[in-house]
Order: sequence, then structure tokens, then C-alpha cells
Amino acid sequence: MLEKYIRLRAKEKGIALMGHIVCGYPSFEANWEILEEMERAGVDVVEMQFPFSEPIADGPLFLTANQESLNKGTVVAECFKIMKKASEIFSFKILMMGYYNTVFKVGEKKFCEMLNENGACGLIVPDLPIEEGEQLIKLCQETELSFIRLIAPTNTEKRIGEITMGANGFIYAVARKGVTGAKTSFSNDLEPYLSKLRSYTEIPIAIGFGISQKSDIDYLKGKADMAVMGTVVMKTYLSKGKEGVKSFFAGLK
Repeated sequence: MLEKYIRLRAKEKGIALMGHIVCGYPSFEANWEILEEMERAGVDVVEMQFPFSEPIADGPLFLTANQESLNKGTVVAECFKIMKKASEIFSFKILMMGYYNTVFKVGEKKFCEMLNENGACGLIVPDLPIEEGEQLIKLCQETELSFIRLIAPTNTEKRIGEITMGANGFIYAVARKGVTGAKTSFSNDLEPYLSKLRSYTEIPIAIGFGISQKSDIDYLKGKADMAVMGTVVMKTYLSKGKEGVKSFFAGLK
């Protein structure tokens, strides 16, 4: 079970770590190099983003990554192929991250079956409200996949209660308003926000959007169960290559 795994990893390390790749960007070969460094660094969970033309939760870098991957001809089958290969070789858990159109086009039932067949333990679909995802959530439960739910600082207490009810795997807490990529300045508001979430759910809480350095990770220890690092890893690879990613993760320890 994903939540048990994350809880254990957080206990062992102080906080678990989740990484992110966009399938096919800048290439599948580059994806694999990043995954290799994540494995060596002890990353616990990896989101594999299936590219989509309108990634509304993503900032400029991942917007470009999604579009360039699609321009190169990346298709869903290739994304599942690298997912399966990674699940057979690496120790981290794998989540599919993407937008509902991709799931809808394949078909919810078939998509869940393909996630299971190719080694994923769950999925993140940021543009699908829980009210409109009831059937997909049910299918995930039937196939033992975790449907990861997102919560933002702007959510009301009522909405937090609705989102957390029946949640499993972990809650993805968005650190701030906006999209991925921009640097997050941790203010005095973050700790009460995370404490509020703790009062609604006992499953692990991951925090993302703008986590970019060791001091961020250190700050989150004891406050969250998992930190999500996506944009900073991609920026590092684009500017410094595989060795840069290796050095980056070494600097987090």
C-alpha cells in the first residue's frame, strides 16, 4: 500500500522525496538518465507525466516540455513502455501524472488496467474534480490504485473535508497559489495550513510547487511526509546534464 510505504520512508529519512519527469522530454533517453540518478539518490516516488497539449496546472517549463514532447510524436503507448521498464528495474514507486483527456481517450477502465500492467501504483489527474471522477475513483479502488487528490491553500474547510474523505495513498498539498515552477517562500501560513490538513486525514501529506533546495526539504521535515521536486530537477538536467542532476541530489543529503 502506497501510504504505508511513504509513511515508512518518511520515518526512516525524516521526509520522503518525490521526483517528476515528462515522458519524452527532452527525450526518452534523457528521461532514463534522470530516473537512474533518482534511483541512486534514493528518491521514493516518481511522477511520470504523460504529455498533454493544455497542462493547466503546470508552469512555463513543463508547458514547454509537454508541447515539445508531443511535437516529437510521443504517444501514450511509449509512456507506458518506459513506465513498465522503470518499474521492473528501479525501487521507487511510480505514479502516472496527467490530464483527464488522456484517461478519457483511452477509457477509464482500460487505463486503470494498463497502469496496473505497467507497474504504476496510482495516478494524479489535477484537472479532474472528485465529483466528476467518481467512476474513475471507484475503478482505482477496485484495481488497488491510489487516486491522489490535490488540496490548495485556497480551499475552504468544507472543501478540504470533501476532498480528504475516502482519500488514500497521500494528499498532494499545493504549497501556494499558481502553477508549478515558481519559487515558494515558506511563510508563517504554511505550518497552520499543514496542521489543518492533519486534522482532516491520517494519510501522508506531500507538499509541492516550488520546492527547490535543501533548506526547503529541511524546513518541511516533521511538517509533511513527502516533498515534491519537479521543475528544479528538469532545469538542472537541461543546464548541466546527468552529472548536474547527480550533484543536485547529492546536495540534498
